[in-house]
Amino acid sequence: MERSESPHLFSGSTLDGYTSGVWHASALLADRVKAVRQPYSGAGVAELQEQVDAVDLDRPLGDTGAALHEVARLYLDNAVWFHEPTYVAHLNCPVAIPALSAEVLISAVNSSVDTWDQSTAGTLIERRLIDWTAGRIGFGPDADGIFTSGGTQSNLQALLLAREEALVGLDRKDAIPQLRIFATTESHFSVSKSAGILGMAADAVVGVATDGTGRMDPGALVAAIDGVRRDGGIPMAVVATAGTTDLGRLDPVDAIGAICGDQGIWFHVDAAYGCGLLVSPRRRHLLDGIEKADSVTVDFHKSYFQPVSSSAIVVRRGETMRRIAVHADYLNPRTAAVPNQVDKSLQTTRRFDALKLWMTLRTMGAEQIGDMFDTVVDRAHETYLQIDDDADFEAVAAPTLSTVLFRYRPAGMSVAECDELMPKLRQRLFYGGQAIVAGTTVGGHYWLKFTLLNPNTTMTHIRSVLDLIRGIGQEMTGERDQAAAVMA
Repeated sequence: MERSESPHLFSGSTLDGYTSGVWHASALLADRVKAVRQPYSGAGVAELQEQVDAVDLDRPLGDTGAALHEVARLYLDNAVWFHEPTYVAHLNCPVAIPALSAEVLISAVNSSVDTWDQSTAGTLIERRLIDWTAGRIGFGPDADGIFTSGGTQSNLQALLLAREEALVGLDRKDAIPQLRIFATTESHFSVSKSAGILGMAADAVVGVATDGTGRMDPGALVAAIDGVRRDGGIPMAVVATAGTTDLGRLDPVDAIGAICGDQGIWFHVDAAYGCGLLVSPRRRHLLDGIEKADSVTVDFHKSYFQPVSSSAIVVRRGETMRRIAVHADYLNPRTAAVPNQVDKSLQTTRRFDALKLWMTLRTMGAEQIGDMFDTVVDRAHETYLQIDDDADFEAVAAPTLSTVLFRYRPAGMSVAECDELMPKLRQRLFYGGQAIVAGTTVGGHYWLKFTLLNPNTTMTHIRSVLDLIRGIGQEMTGERDQAAAVMA
């Protein structure tokens, strides 16, 4: 006997349930966002753990509306809202509405862009966006690439391609332990992580000195390459960072590219953060030389205001992507006459994330995206001047992009006292819920970090966050002094 169609699966006969569910979810979200006045509720881990553990996953509610209300209570009421102007912590951006419209289509149709017969026009849209991005980088018609889950995967694939290029004509077993990657300590942690995944030696990543501002020193790079060659090592790749996570620094990609070209070494630019400069009306020159790269990482879900995930690796010479191609008759037979993306990807099943960027470009245009990125960079420079002019605060250095490292250290507070106070202050600020900042360690000392990726964050918002930090700092030092007095 045939079973009746499931009312919970998306199809032409269940559209009433679909539209009702999407409308209900949108309405719940809209109600919450209207009521939001700060980036976090302030709920603690134990409180939220108790609420989540109380849900019996083996007893369904049987109704989408009821499940949505439960999720709204558990998740939306305690979400961290990146669109709030006082969220200035990590590299998270508010998202473009056209991209959210695309998400509705992506999720429902559920295309997988690994093969043509699962995506058709989706494959062509993704390829067109790769070509568009390659053009912005300055690559020629031979460029290629693929959308990925994020900068970590893009960096991994770039270094995999670099490894395969370096091993051409060599005995793999003997050569892999000798391969070396050159990067600074400011490079993303995924560089070292990738080296481990790729089966390289524990000391495969060679640290290159910076110039004192956090940028790779080209002279030190040449010396490091020479040293590796003298010791019998094989230079595999140089990773330049266009937008370091903490300081937002841009390595001198033009000079590094020239060195890699002369030395015959794969040149990778990790522009996960700084890729917004590719569409900047005022700051595109900061990436001059990026066209010399063999591969580039771009994270559209950072400085292009896209929902996670939306990233890509783009290569200058498309044939290098083929070194990792593996053929399966049921997916991409060698005789296939249609374009398949699985040949170039580390993933098989992949969401059609490219549609989000397509919708954004077709609605807003690249220049508006670039202008928004310029706005957050401008705001970071204004924030630095504000902090530099306030006797209660100190900053590491003037920003390049949109991050500012600083800390609360009024007169009379020692460096050691400040290092002890800052992480505790940051935690208290977080659980207050009114503002969220990041934290990191630079030069052995703890610093707070503003990461500005919201064009709607004004200096009024910044000053309010600084006042919150000042107030918490004064409160905590008062508590400390009072406790010391009692102990005495």
